[in-house]
Amino acid sequence: MTKKYRPRTDLVHGGTLRSQFGETSEALFLTSGYVYETMEAAEKRFKNEEPGFIYSRFANPTIRMFEERMALLEGAGDARATATGMAAVTSAMLCYLRAGDHVLSSRALFGSCRFIVEDLLPRYGITSTLVDGRDLDAWKKAIRPNTKIVFLESPSNPSLEVIDVRAVADIAHSVGALLMVDNVFATPILQRPLELGADIVVYSATKHIDGQGRCLGGVVLSSKEWIADNLQNFLRQTGPSISPFNAWIMLKSLETLDLRVREHARNGEAVARFLETHKKIERVLHPSLKSHPQHELAMRQMEMGGNLVAFDVAGGQAGAFRFANALKVIKISNNLGDTKSLITHPATTTHQRLTPEQRASVGIGEGMLRLSVGLEDVQDLIEDLDAALNQA
Repeated sequence: MTKKYRPRTDLVHGGTLRSQFGETSEALFLTSGYVYETMEAAEKRFKNEEPGFIYSRFANPTIRMFEERMALLEGAGDARATATGMAAVTSAMLCYLRAGDHVLSSRALFGSCRFIVEDLLPRYGITSTLVDGRDLDAWKKAIRPNTKIVFLESPSNPSLEVIDVRAVADIAHSVGALLMVDNVFATPILQRPLELGADIVVYSATKHIDGQGRCLGGVVLSSKEWIADNLQNFLRQTGPSISPFNAWIMLKSLETLDLRVREHARNGEAVARFLETHKKIERVLHPSLKSHPQHELAMRQMEMGGNLVAFDVAGGQAGAFRFANALKVIKISNNLGDTKSLITHPATTTHQRLTPEQRASVGIGEGMLRLSVGLEDVQDLIEDLDAALNQA
């Protein structure tokens, strides 16, 4: 398709390759390798002297359709899919960084992302600094001449801190660093970091992109040049590849992503507004609420507030556990972005490796719960929450 279409059209048709059979649904090329007409053709393909596929660890037609559709949606020059979201984050950093480089990151990160920044990178001589991402002066003070990547999540997991992406991009670019944004909570439907100045965007496609709890995947998006010069060979040589089957699942899920994410967000806002009025809830965090500390910034950067809600239940961990155990429709799980509503206790699951002081610094208390609001009837969800709160 040569014409520039709107996102919903790209999500249905973008990047499609058809075989000689003219299939309507995208084909699943479940193959590890490819054959060549001659030895000379194989030699040329390995030398990149003629186009074509070589090995599915490097590239695959189904995976390529998924990558091209994601690039169209994000407005990126190119994309590469990985086996998981954490493979995307790790690959995007390690393909670019070298010993002696510095990474500057917001401190409010998913637990595994914080492990990469704080624990893994320093093992290879790459230093790191974590700051309060909401404080622009903290970013300015911590940036260094050898800072190569600035990394943030917005909204953050799980406390839904919102960071001024454009302002941090300007700070990063002032020393020649690249801004890398984990956009999982907002999704490419509600927030487009590249348009705000980011250079690299990463996703756990396991979340909203699949959105139905079926399979794992990740995506890295950036300019065509950055991916060709840095990421492509790293993925080829180290092999954090997504399977063609998982890429096919993701490809089909993209067709409904816009519809699902907007309904998720509507449900999320309704649930947040209900919780904000309940006497047994001490605090509710959702970007669409005017009570959110960065509400105005969130509404400038995002189209809607998303489907993640964080809230504190009276009674600390014991109160949170009693409440969550009493839920019927909403299920206990550490995943998010699913059609099913899922709830977790970050202090004992996704962020349990942090010290109590580290958790407190990013707003994770013993009574905090993270709710990923699904696509059930929102009134059933509100009644389930109300009944569990009254019982607990």
